[in-house]
Amino acid sequence: MQFEEYVGQTVLVTGAASGIGLAQTQSFLAQGARVIAIDRQPQPAALATTTALHYQVADVTDADGLTAAIAAGIQALGTPSIVCNTAGKLDGYQPTLATDLATWQEIIATDLTSQFIVTNAVLPAMLAKHHGIFVNMASIAGLVGGGGGAAYTAAKHAVIGYTKQLDLDYASQGIRANCLAPGAIDTPMNAADFAGDGKMAKWVADETPAKRWAQPQEVADLTLFLASAHADYIHGTVVPIDGGWLAK
Repeated sequence: MQFEEYVGQTVLVTGAASGIGLAQTQSFLAQGARVIAIDRQPQPAALATTTALHYQVADVTDADGLTAAIAAGIQALGTPSIVCNTAGKLDGYQPTLATDLATWQEIIATDLTSQFIVTNAVLPAMLAKHHGIFVNMASIAGLVGGGGGAAYTAAKHAVIGYTKQLDLDYASQGIRANCLAPGAIDTPMNAADFAGDGKMAKWVADETPAKRWAQPQEVADLTLFLASAHADYIHGTVVPIDGGWLAK
């Protein structure tokens, strides 16, 4: 799919080194956008160095480092009109009694607090232009139990609430915020499911009505639509991309 509207726009993507974030970064670059890409991992070989890409190594759980990375990206490519808060981390599906405080805080910081930091760093400039779009990464774990452990499920539920409130507070000032809720996506974050004999990955596919895992590009394609003018009347909602998991 081709969206001419992205040519020359600046997009910010966290979690850009792999999985969904990498696919989003590649997709926006292919559409002619400039991308501020942030990840704690070095720039992957899959992302060619171009003047349209500003890659920053930063840990999204480090508020000062993340803020500095955003500022450097804005200085290089300008204020983003689109933000993909994609960085995330699973918690090993651990219930609350098996979750220590350090793990809880790390998951909340990665999956939730990072979105708050990124949003507050760019929102004032968006408001000044009366235009800004947020595509925040939630999960089916933000809608039901069983998609993660206690920490991950709590974080993703909170992402949905934060996104709804963000949109409600600023929609009249040109801001549009929505969530994606992926189900089984074949990314490095889910590599453990494919380890060994791959029985867990097969079980997940069998339990998914579509009978397969999705590829990161499918989520990136949905992102392109949701961030576009075609979705201008979609506000403060959650869009599942889950192969029918939530229909069960």
